[in-house]
Amino acid sequence: MPVISATREPLCSVSLLTWCPVLKVHSQASGHNPSSAPLRRSQSSTPKVKKSVSSRIHEAVKAIALCHNVTPVYEARAGVTGETEFAEADQDFSDENRTYQASSPDEVALVRWTESVGLTLVSRDLASMQLKTPSGQVLTYCILQMFPFTSESKRMGIIVRDESTAEITFYMKGADVAMSTIVQYNDWLEEECGNMAREGLRTLVVAKRTLTEEQYQDFESRYSQAKLSIHDRTLKVAAVVESLEREMELLCLTGVEDQLQADVRPTLEMLRNAGIKIWMLTGDKLETATCIAKSSHLVSRTQDIHIFRPVTNRGEAHLELNAFRRKHDCALVISGDSLEVCLRYYEHELVELACQCPAVVCCRCSPTQKAHIVTLLRQHTRKRTCAIGDGGNDVSMIQAADCGIGIEGKEGKQASLAADFSITQFRHIGRLLMVHGRNSYKRSAALGQFVMHRGLIISTMQAVFSSVFYFASVPLYQGFLMVGYATIYTMFPVFSLVLDQDVKPEMAILYPELYKDLTKGRSLSFKTFLIWVLISIYQGGILMYGALVLFEAEFVHVVAISFTALILTELLMVALTVRTWHWLMVVAEFLSLGCYVASLAFLNEYFDVAFITTVTFLWKVSAITVVSCLPLYVLKYLKRKLSPPSYSKLSS
Repeated sequence: MPVISATREPLCSVSLLTWCPVLKVHSQASGHNPSSAPLRRSQSSTPKVKKSVSSRIHEAVKAIALCHNVTPVYEARAGVTGETEFAEADQDFSDENRTYQASSPDEVALVRWTESVGLTLVSRDLASMQLKTPSGQVLTYCILQMFPFTSESKRMGIIVRDESTAEITFYMKGADVAMSTIVQYNDWLEEECGNMAREGLRTLVVAKRTLTEEQYQDFESRYSQAKLSIHDRTLKVAAVVESLEREMELLCLTGVEDQLQADVRPTLEMLRNAGIKIWMLTGDKLETATCIAKSSHLVSRTQDIHIFRPVTNRGEAHLELNAFRRKHDCALVISGDSLEVCLRYYEHELVELACQCPAVVCCRCSPTQKAHIVTLLRQHTRKRTCAIGDGGNDVSMIQAADCGIGIEGKEGKQASLAADFSITQFRHIGRLLMVHGRNSYKRSAALGQFVMHRGLIISTMQAVFSSVFYFASVPLYQGFLMVGYATIYTMFPVFSLVLDQDVKPEMAILYPELYKDLTKGRSLSFKTFLIWVLISIYQGGILMYGALVLFEAEFVHVVAISFTALILTELLMVALTVRTWHWLMVVAEFLSLGCYVASLAFLNEYFDVAFITTVTFLWKVSAITVVSCLPLYVLKYLKRKLSPPSYSKLSS
């Protein structure tokens, strides 16, 4: 019962909102003059208010254009060769050949939005970046320090110096839970974050702090000293950076729409009909995760949802679990912090209750928590888990699952490289599981059991032969007969079973309920193992006793009759096992039979050519083969009539 982490690949058409305490700007209005946007609350149209609003918007857009890790890349013009260095040094910053590269598609979406409103990132290296204004002026900023985003801090920062004014500014952006304690007091941030999250947008809070030259020099000396520390270096560096993260000026709130890929809803519906329980593990806010779960139909809009209240201690966790226990057939939405507290005190109870839910959404999960959840499900349910992700924060979860599937998308190839299977679209999971996964399980089961049968039947014949001759240590078949039996005589038909299929791929996708039958383990179990053991013992005994009863005076006739009947029995058993014939299967059957018949002329030390060309040899071999195979054909026919498999009606 795989557990699935539903992830989405951000597309290029990303809508973005920036919110200031006075103004709200929509990215759909590309080229719109910010100063002419409607005011949020009634303001007098005095020049002072317009200037204040305009400056706030300008600072917000500039912060978004500077605080990121995006690099613009320019493709070489057609017909220009050998001038790469010159092209990079003297770039014309044309829009048609500029692309953006970053570790996160959200970063690219934000930079593209600043380009649409007139402030374009045209150049960047390790030490500086350049922005172009609508008037064509190029602003150059020197990068003094860079603080990358981490899953622990949930924020990133950058310190830049404006070369025209020598002003030093510390910009920072991050999740609202991390930034709410850093920015100055305000009365709108929490409310607007909730509004955007309910619309399914991924929010980021942007803030800044202006530094004097003395403040920066003091910070740089302490920061360099912390980085040179031998003990507790990470903690000391974090402490120095946090000294700057105080009373920062709140500039704006951004929201990026993380659009679902095509056919996500029908794919999730297909997996649910196949008997697969789906869990969504995400780092988004609770409101955003709930909105995405509803839009993807992971949670039905008419279905009851139990939102786990935030808990901080054992008593609160106990009360919330009791409240959740009284509800039936409802989806569970729980945050990473509450999940960690509940798992600490009531691990077994929480997992048992959550596994009974039709869907579970875990929000605000760190990469470590995702891997921990997958491990818990494997331990408590004893089921197979499948983790699906598309970003670097999903790698630990993918590696912790029984089967990992990585989606190669705009967030890079980290997930696909760490996974067992790599796909390009979420919708491909349906075909991967319903068709390839189902066929792989059934074919592997048939092939494994048939290989076991092929070895056990000849072992039974040897045991019968030895018991008849007073357990003498004389091999029944020697030399090339054993080698040929394991290779050219039976190998091609047996391994052609990997081409077998019970239903067409279109039918397997149309009726995902067929996949549910695999969870019963009927294709490969102790029961099927014992059945094949009994078949092997029965056929081995019939072949050996029949040859001993019908042999005429010489030992070589026993070998000829029994070995020929053995080869024919193996070929017929393959035909008995096949459900849908493939032309390569027919070729394998006749090729193996032809190889055996042709080799009879060269194996004079094992076969008497004069005897094997007589009618007596043919009817004895045919009689033994019919007795060994006909009862199995009759039993298979009766079973198919009395207890047909689930796919029989579809295949007919």
